[in-house]
Amino acid sequence: MTQFSGLLQVVRERGGNGTLRGRPWSLPLAERVLMVAVYYRTNLAMRQLGPLFGVSSSTVCRVIQRLRPLLALEPVSRPADAADRLWIVDGTLVPVRDRSVGSSSRNHRFSANVHVIVDADTRPVIAAARPVPGTTADAHAWRSSGLAGHCQGVTVVGDGAYLDCGMVVPHRKRPHRPLLPGEEDDNTAHRKVRARVEHVIGRMKNHKILRDCRQRGDGLHHAVQAVARMHNLALAS
Repeated sequence: MTQFSGLLQVVRERGGNGTLRGRPWSLPLAERVLMVAVYYRTNLAMRQLGPLFGVSSSTVCRVIQRLRPLLALEPVSRPADAADRLWIVDGTLVPVRDRSVGSSSRNHRFSANVHVIVDADTRPVIAAARPVPGTTADAHAWRSSGLAGHCQGVTVVGDGAYLDCGMVVPHRKRPHRPLLPGEEDDNTAHRKVRARVEHVIGRMKNHKILRDCRQRGDGLHHAVQAVARMHNLALAS
């Protein structure tokens, strides 16, 4: 209830009740927010959600379209102690149905590539990038995402796909040159730290909307932002 109260407060402060003019909603704001959260968690079809809340599937669609931008995560600005912070970035593939958002990618599904920044110490989501087609290389997706602007002065850890992106990346093996003992130890420590962002992404994918997103247009982007906010609320409670 504490997490849901925080989510409801965010939506209310962002104008979730609207102008209060015209025909009122058949459900109070709390139930509408709950409907969107249930939709993201279970990925039920709208014709299945309607009977659960006593409304039609078209009403479910309108509620989701209206409230999904209001649940979005606000990117964290540059912290005052940026030099002491350690952030981790990683990308993940999310299966989608919208052909304008995804592409046939290496997981043999039509997917979009989503990048997430996580704080290494407390593990909240700092920011999430707009989805790009699943065939986009991680380095290119990072440069075009605009997330680098949130990381000024912060040490950022990434995997080997982020070469020349200003991050701490593992040492690479080169032909006829094995890794030195010190480099192997560095890579081991690097893997242990970077595993934290993979754990966060795994928890985010407990929301089934990120396993098979049927939303079109900005639907996946809003879903990732909302799931990131709910993950942060769960950590804070």
